[in-house]
Amino acid sequence: MTRDTIGGSLQEGPQDAASVGNTNDFKINENSALQISSSRRGLLSNESHHRGKHRMLISIVNKYIFLHFVLSSIKENIRKPFNCVFAKKVDWKFLRRSCKQWIKNPLNMALLLWIICVAISGAILFLVMTGMLNKILIKQSQRNTWCEVNNQFLNALFTLMSLYQHPKRFHHLVLLCRWKPKDIIILRTTYCKNDTRKPREWVHMMVVVVLLHVNCFAQYALCGLNWGFNRSERPLVGVGICISVAIAAPAIASVYCIASPLGKEYEIDEEAQNHIPTKSTFASRNDHGLVEYAPQWRGGIFDFWDNLSVACLALFCSFCVFGRNMERVHFGNMYVHIATFLLFCVAPFGIFNMATLNIDDEPVRRVFGLMSILLCVFGLLYGGYWRIQMRERFNLPPNKICCGKPAVIDCTQWLFCCWCSLAQEVRTAEFYDIVDEKSCVQPALNSLPAEDKGPQVTSMSTSFWSSHDLSKIWSEESKDFSSLSESEFSRGKKQNIMEAPVPQSIQIDDNDNPL
Repeated sequence: MTRDTIGGSLQEGPQDAASVGNTNDFKINENSALQISSSRRGLLSNESHHRGKHRMLISIVNKYIFLHFVLSSIKENIRKPFNCVFAKKVDWKFLRRSCKQWIKNPLNMALLLWIICVAISGAILFLVMTGMLNKILIKQSQRNTWCEVNNQFLNALFTLMSLYQHPKRFHHLVLLCRWKPKDIIILRTTYCKNDTRKPREWVHMMVVVVLLHVNCFAQYALCGLNWGFNRSERPLVGVGICISVAIAAPAIASVYCIASPLGKEYEIDEEAQNHIPTKSTFASRNDHGLVEYAPQWRGGIFDFWDNLSVACLALFCSFCVFGRNMERVHFGNMYVHIATFLLFCVAPFGIFNMATLNIDDEPVRRVFGLMSILLCVFGLLYGGYWRIQMRERFNLPPNKICCGKPAVIDCTQWLFCCWCSLAQEVRTAEFYDIVDEKSCVQPALNSLPAEDKGPQVTSMSTSFWSSHDLSKIWSEESKDFSSLSESEFSRGKKQNIMEAPVPQSIQIDDNDNPL
């Protein structure tokens, strides 16, 4: 059989095709077998993969259930202390009423104004230092001026607050060093929880008082650095140390008051515990110590002609007369009131004018000067605040001319006529004796009210100062008789006074038949 290349190729084509087909059949079968084996392996792997996913899901569900119950129990334990607080809705009316009552206090108003000024000035200083106001304050000199102005303003505000608080802190330090029974009672009302005795209370109180003094002196040191050096020459390390100490000292004192025995409750024998009288009343000097249930102001606000001696004292020695009158009506130490009132009326002028030493901007200096004068004038509201306290404690008649708000009238009288208001308060305090509810002197027998009538109110038509000399103010006759015992009080008040005899017993004859 001859083979032609072309024919051979043509003849061998089918054989090759067949062989190829056989080989292809084998390969196809092999491939199909491989496909079947791979599919089976894929099914097995998919099945194991699904089983792994199932197990993973089960474990996740178990963990979720476990964490759900654990977290829910933790949340319940956390929520328990707050359930009593958030169980009811917020009483907005009560909150609004409380805020109004708080803001009515003149000292709270001053504190709120101080906080607002500190917040605004601090925010401006922060914005300038962080570069957020660079688009507004383009020049570096402008940014430096604004930084210095706000720094001096904040320094003045904090220095004033330290000065206002320091007389009281010095007084507490003196009381701790003296440590008498009356001093202990005053200190407990300030630093002890529930005003009760605490273990080793003297040591803990001393720690708190020393920390508060450190706060004041650190602020004074910072004030000296701000006034004594220019902004470029001011030592940053010293400024940082003073600021850190001034902030940390009161914070540590507050935490110590809470964490130490001063902020905890202890079971103490009530007989050994000293108590403070919670209420005081007026007793008339001219009517045998009869307690006054409706006392009156001694004269009007402009009736200073009734006693020129008191008016002159109030005019030329206002701070001393004010402090002595506050001590007379049991509103605190005389020297503390004198120093505090003096600082309220004088310190702002000196502090703000000293703050302008390192400020080169003349309009800013004028603003600081005007602000100092306004603060000195509004410092007279310190007297208005204590006039409100005096009127409310002793039930003196209010003046409701201004929309039925006597507190506004009291403050207005002190702003526009402080000497007249002070003279009226002194006349009223001198006319009465201050007694607490446990040591009220009983009225004389001939002045007892009838059984069917209410308590007798003493007539006050005559002025106490009109019949006494100026020297009587500082004499023993005008001292506070509430500190004396009952026997000494009655002996001093009822001297040269005739009283009706009081029979100790009444004999009734047997023959007399009572009706």
